Parts: sequence; C-alpha cells; structure tokens
Amino acid sequence: MSSPPSHPKASSGVPGLDSVLHGGWPEERLHLVLGQPGAGKTTLGLQFLLEGAAQGETVLYISLSESAEEVSQVARSHGWNLEGVTLYELDAVHEAMGLGREGSMFDPSDVELRETSRSIAAELRRVKPTRVVFDSLAEMELMAGSSLVFRHELLMLKRMLMELGATALLLSDSSAPEAELEIQSLVHGIVDMQQLTPEYGGDRRRLRVRKLRGTTFRGGHHDFRIERGGVQVYPRLSAADTSPGTDGQPLLTGLPALDSLLGPGLARGMSTLIMGPAGAGKTVLAACLLHAALEAGEKAVVFLFEENVAAFVERSTALGMPLEHHREAGRLHLVRVNPAELSPGEFSHRVRQFVEDVGVAFVGVDSLNGYVYAMPEERFLTLHVHELLSYLGQRGVITLIVMAQHGVVGTAMNSPADVTYVADTLVLLRFFEAGGRVRRGVSVIKNRAGLHETSIRELELGVDGLVIGEPLHEFDGVLSGIPSFVGSRDALIGDADTDAR
Repeated sequence: MSSPPSHPKASSGVPGLDSVLHGGWPEERLHLVLGQPGAGKTTLGLQFLLEGAAQGETVLYISLSESAEEVSQVARSHGWNLEGVTLYELDAVHEAMGLGREGSMFDPSDVELRETSRSIAAELRRVKPTRVVFDSLAEMELMAGSSLVFRHELLMLKRMLMELGATALLLSDSSAPEAELEIQSLVHGIVDMQQLTPEYGGDRRRLRVRKLRGTTFRGGHHDFRIERGGVQVYPRLSAADTSPGTDGQPLLTGLPALDSLLGPGLARGMSTLIMGPAGAGKTVLAACLLHAALEAGEKAVVFLFEENVAAFVERSTALGMPLEHHREAGRLHLVRVNPAELSPGEFSHRVRQFVEDVGVAFVGVDSLNGYVYAMPEERFLTLHVHELLSYLGQRGVITLIVMAQHGVVGTAMNSPADVTYVADTLVLLRFFEAGGRVRRGVSVIKNRAGLHETSIRELELGVDGLVIGEPLHEFDGVLSGIPSFVGSRDALIGDADTDAR
C-alpha cells in the first residue's frame, strides 16, 4: 500500500525553519507562534509574508497592537520593502466603528469583539489573501472578556480562512496562558519562540515545534538568531539525518614517529582528541596535523575559541609549518569564535556549512574548553559533541579537538568535561623531568580505527618544527599523572648529541 500524499507546504521564508518544519507550514491551515515580547514573532511573521509576496501571492498583515508605521519601521530595520504586503491596523477597525483617534486611550474590553471580527472578515474578503499574519491575539482575548466568546470568534475566523484557502500565522504573547490554552486546541501547528538570558554574554534564542498535525517535523530545541535580514534558525544537528560520505586512505602526518603512534596516521571519518596541560604542545601538535592535511591537498577549517588567527598563523610559520599560502589558495579557513556570543546550535550550523558547502575534509576545534563556555547548560555538552562528531564521522571528515586540562603537573589533572569516550582517538600529552630539564611526553591511549603504538615518546618544539623521539621504554608513573624517566639519558632528544660532544 502506498503512503498517503503529504500535505502541501508553504515556505516560511526563514532560513533553517523549513528544515525544522520538513518543508514549511502546512498550507490552508491555522498556526500559532508563541513568544514573549522581543522574541522575534513579528519578524518571523513578516518573513513569512515577504516569501509569499516574492512568489506572487497576495498577503495580508493584520496588526491589532501596532500601527502600520511601527510595522514598517521593523521592516526597514531589516532592509525590507513592504510594497507587496497589505497592512491592516486596528485603527482602521476603530474608524469603521466610529471611534476616532481621540479614543486611543481606551480599555480594549470596551470594544465590541464581534464588530472588530466583522471588520477583519470584510478585509479578508476584500483582499482574498493566501497568507495572513495576525499580530497579536492578546488584543482579541482582552476584547472577548470571556474564554467562551474568544473561542467562538476564533472558530469563526478559522472557518473563514479555510474557505479562502489561506495559510495563517497567529502571533501570541506566551505570557498570556489563558489565551494560549484556548488557541492551542484549534490550531494546526504551534511554534514556541524563547529568549534566554545567561549570566554572561548575549541573549540566547531558541524555538521548538510543539505540534504540527498530519506531518513530521524535527523536534527539540533549535537555536536561532535575529540579525539584520531577519530570523536565522539553526536546526538541531542530528547524525541520523546525515548522508554517509566517502572513505579514503588514512592521512599521514609526514612524521614517521607520529604516524607510528597513531597506527598509522589519521583515519578518515574518525575524531582525535588531544589532551594535556597548558604549554604541553597541544596546539602545535594540532597545527602539525593540520599542515599535513593541507599539504596532502585537503580543504580544512579550524575554529579558534581562544587564540586569534594572526597568532595561530605566526606561530605555525615559526615552527616550519607555513599556512598563509593555503589560506590564499582557499584550502584553509581559520574562524575566530567568541564563545560569549555563540550558541551551540549556531556553531554546529557553521561546521555543517563548511563541510557541505565548502567541502572541507578536516575540521579542527581549538579548544573544547571554549566550546564548554559557549554552553549555557553544560550538562548537555557531551550530547552536543557526540552528535557533532557522529555527523562529521558519517561525512568522512577528519576531526581534531584540543582540550586543555587544569593543572600542570601532579595527579590533579582535571578536564572541564568528560568527552574522552566520545572521541575515536585519544592523544595524551604530559610533562616529565629528566636530567634537570622539564620535557614533554606524548602517547596514544586509544584508537578505535585499529592497532596503535602503546609506548611513550618524547615531544620537542624547536625552530625546526615538531620533533618526536624514539619510544621511551624506561618510564614509570605516566598514568598516575606524575611521569618519571628512569632510563638512560642517551634516549632523550638532544642528550645523546650533548654527551658525544
């Protein structure tokens, strides 16, 4: 038996929202958009109408709380022209009822709802729109005086809109629960727009589809932003909706010792987490792997949460890993991220854009600590990281994540979040003391892609770049957090040559 045809959809005109609604708003139906003042309801409604006008449809904006000039001002702030949108404001209803401008200081409950509804109905019959926005229903609820009358008028309005074949958005203040309860059982779909205020940083906005009868949609919360140009929705990333990418040969780093540690190289579709204290060489090691990918002809993007782009490029160049010519050729994209202004949904959206639109095969995040600070609710960090890494893995992208641990030496080496089990490969960096010098050690703790070297090697940073020594077999206490070298100094980088001299 074939599945029933899906209901026709009307594009929302909001980037990202159609993906959440699986195509747009169901046509010829009544939908409710909830949100507190400032949540973005009016902007979303205008985008819906402008999309229809761009397609040659007749659209109508009925304002029950703002003047036509106020609505036009909102449009101008986004650079929009409302020539194709018919505006009908409450003042026109007042004039039709014999109420002049001198009656502006009135109680809405004194206005006859039925007369107002008749005037709106007359305008609907005159314009015959295919798209309608009502802003806002709180005024109608106040006019009604009782929930029974309000519900009756909404039913009448719903029947008329269906007769006209119009798709309508009802904008309502979520701080008026009485009106919400009366409406939600009558409408076809409900979208709730929320505005959150973290203790530090800019406001965070998100929306959720409460219901959409007769059609599927992407549930859960989806971050969005209001910028010049309107609302931009960032659909929640779901690895289950991702098409698999292409497989390929592992990426060799160009350093035989490092390739041996990794067993060999970086497997495509796998994620690597580099952990260690401050100054252990995490970013330099990440730059080495990045440089290897670029030299192999891969496109790459690195999101820098803590370091500026110029410093990252300058340090890599000083260590023999020039990056500027790769940026000029369009193979490398370095993105500076401000965690105080970025939502997790927007970050995932940026990553997805680089993968699907630019075609990058290497994604770096430096560091995960900054990503933690971008999370208003850190208890969900692991889920966000899991979905992001799963998506990148299915696309065949090599992912590299840097995470700093608190502390420098000793057993008190804590991480801001436990995501070690999410990554496919775990590279651990540690300090150790030998011969009166503080040295760096590197080891691979796990690699799901296959066998890897289990030994510990010394890592050194110098003018010639990154140097990784031979395996150090005479090591004690590395897993306790206090590594100590008890072998011959000849095995250490530089010491054998010093003794020979």
